[in-house]
Amino acid sequence: MQIRVSSGDAASLETGALVVPVFSDGRLDGAAESADAAMGGGLTEVLASREISGKANEIVLLHAPAGKTKRVLAVGLGDRSKFEPQALVKYAGTAVRYLGKRNVHSIAFALPLEAQHQVRLCAAYVIEGALAGTIDTTTYRTEPDRPIVLEEIVLVTSAGSHEFEAHALEEGAARGRILGEAVNLARELAMTPANDMTPTILARKAEDVARAHGLTFHALDEDQMFQKGMGAILSVSSGSDERAQMIVIEYKGDPSSKEKLALVGKGVTFDSGGISIKPAENMHEMKYDMSGGAGVIGAMSAIAQLKPKINVLGIVPASENLPGPRATKPGDVVRAMNGKTIEVINTDAEGRLLLADALCYARELGATRIVDAATLTGAMVITLGHAAAGVMSNDDAFAQHFLSVAAKTPERYWQLPLYDEFSQTVKSEIADLRNSTGRPAGSLTAAAFLKAFVGDTPWIHLDIAGTAYVDEASHQAKGPTGTPVRAFVAFVEELAKAPALKSNGATAAARS
Repeated sequence: MQIRVSSGDAASLETGALVVPVFSDGRLDGAAESADAAMGGGLTEVLASREISGKANEIVLLHAPAGKTKRVLAVGLGDRSKFEPQALVKYAGTAVRYLGKRNVHSIAFALPLEAQHQVRLCAAYVIEGALAGTIDTTTYRTEPDRPIVLEEIVLVTSAGSHEFEAHALEEGAARGRILGEAVNLARELAMTPANDMTPTILARKAEDVARAHGLTFHALDEDQMFQKGMGAILSVSSGSDERAQMIVIEYKGDPSSKEKLALVGKGVTFDSGGISIKPAENMHEMKYDMSGGAGVIGAMSAIAQLKPKINVLGIVPASENLPGPRATKPGDVVRAMNGKTIEVINTDAEGRLLLADALCYARELGATRIVDAATLTGAMVITLGHAAAGVMSNDDAFAQHFLSVAAKTPERYWQLPLYDEFSQTVKSEIADLRNSTGRPAGSLTAAAFLKAFVGDTPWIHLDIAGTAYVDEASHQAKGPTGTPVRAFVAFVEELAKAPALKSNGATAAARS
């Protein structure tokens, strides 16, 4: 696919379709005004008739009566006064999914005038959103739906009487392509059925990414994990014939620095719940339980190409969780890599067992800061629905820094408290810890359990259970969303600018 920048009047471009933004105030300006004039007021007419009101992601298609541009697609951006660059992800994705299903292979995008002070960022979001719109979920059908094939994306420099800097658009487009492809990689890994995405296959995919981008790769097999005392992850994999993998990808962006950020992602390639088996309804969606791990692999591919000056570890503990004859039983006690013993109350609370050993391993490999992401608890969906992922941390300054960066991405995060009482709750009567404490504050006690494996290392836990996948198509296909690739990459780039950020040692305070 070709991505290019074109100068001149947007309405005169030779392209399959021109996409223009409209706001809910109904005022046409920039490229929308130019396109309206070229069509003899056609856009003004549909706005006046309320066929489109400018609400976010509303669309209306107009066929141009003359000229090189055959179609104009107006896409709503909502309230003009509340415009934020990340809204352009949905703007572009909505357009691609609509036009692509109608056999349009070349699409030109106009930016709103509100983008003129953040041209690079806005261009990046348009390309990222456009690429996200191309993903198809019917690849296993013998007669799949018509695929969305984009041969060309054009960013137009002209917005009526205003001009966007071509160089800034080109730089933004290049970044958007890297990030969009990384997000799609994570989505494709997560949506692949579990019979085609075992821990071994996931490790192979991670190695392919590492090889393609010059990253260091290794994966511990079960014998190596046993030698390191990783009894927590091995207790999860014991019920499956598929062998667990501890996948590690490393980016050395600043060899002179001892600072090293670890991104850790839960990689349960299928979760039946083990002996504490899940209900049959919707269990097929548990192929998505490795979305955190897929996000780490996708993020590492982008980081390698963007080349921030920082050292990053990507760690994915990968396993299946099945009720086989050797499966861990409720009441069993297992020992994690740091020597802590864990009473397994519920085998469906397996993600925290994988992460326990992965967090210990991150510290052994020299991580000075850690961020983990996992589809960890159904309780997080009850807490925040599908609107945001939960953030919990042992270091308030570190968490606040992450939140300030993530707020500028299309992903949403909200901080929740990690009180000392939760650490008391996860204590076991017969072991050091228990892996489940019941329904009350389930997401927070899960985070408190993980906290026991990071020591004094600044650490953030992201519970992405409600945001890792969606049940309905919107600006992208239903299924995995690619969360947390965007936040991971943005945070890595931000830390590269200020690597000396110090922890304040404070336990995360309550957020409401």
